[in-house]
Amino acid sequence: MNYTQEVENMCVVAKGPNHGPAPIPEEGKWIKAYEIKDISAFTHGVGWCAPQQGACKLSLNVKNGIIEEALVETIGCSGMTHSAAMAAEILPGKTILEALNTDLVCDAINCAMRELFLQIVYGRSQSAFSDDGLSVGAGLEDLGKGLRSQVGTMYGTKLKGVRYLEMAEGYVTRIALDKDDQVIGYEFVSLGKMTDFIKKGDTPNEAYEKAMGTYGRFADAAKYIDPRKE
Repeated sequence: MNYTQEVENMCVVAKGPNHGPAPIPEEGKWIKAYEIKDISAFTHGVGWCAPQQGACKLSLNVKNGIIEEALVETIGCSGMTHSAAMAAEILPGKTILEALNTDLVCDAINCAMRELFLQIVYGRSQSAFSDDGLSVGAGLEDLGKGLRSQVGTMYGTKLKGVRYLEMAEGYVTRIALDKDDQVIGYEFVSLGKMTDFIKKGDTPNEAYEKAMGTYGRFADAAKYIDPRKE
């Protein structure tokens, strides 16, 4: 190590207190993190790309500094879905420091990794106070039936009002309106459930009917509209 002449000419002043880092909550314990291997946590990070055209929700399950599980969910441009495929393959097995310095191609995924890293190393994780943390596989619990991301897609204009297109339950097929043309419910089909029924041998029409449901006062509507055509 090289020192400047000014530092060489200084006398030594002894260092007093040395308490180390402040403890952070990790999986039901208070941990003083000195090295990457001291970090364990399960949590989420959200990122966005430079033109703010797309976003990523990244979920990582970290044990002893190593990423054991990764869930990558994206919304936006088609390119980021391909980047997500790569990220889900490359992230498990890396330390969180390696992952932070890995080019995950998509701005949104890189940004999510940065935000998630900060939460983990500061102890702001979903598993901070859970004894022994969350099992590997817990990331799948964030997904809906058929392991599909829960997405909300709504559209509205001043002239024509609101259209529900996709709810957590699934693809919205019809919106229920009352006599004043206000929304009072909707009909949906769970595409995840429908696909599972088809894989088990049901015909597409049978699967469609079994995967359909309603929400709100759907049966009391004065009229129904197709949100994509009416």
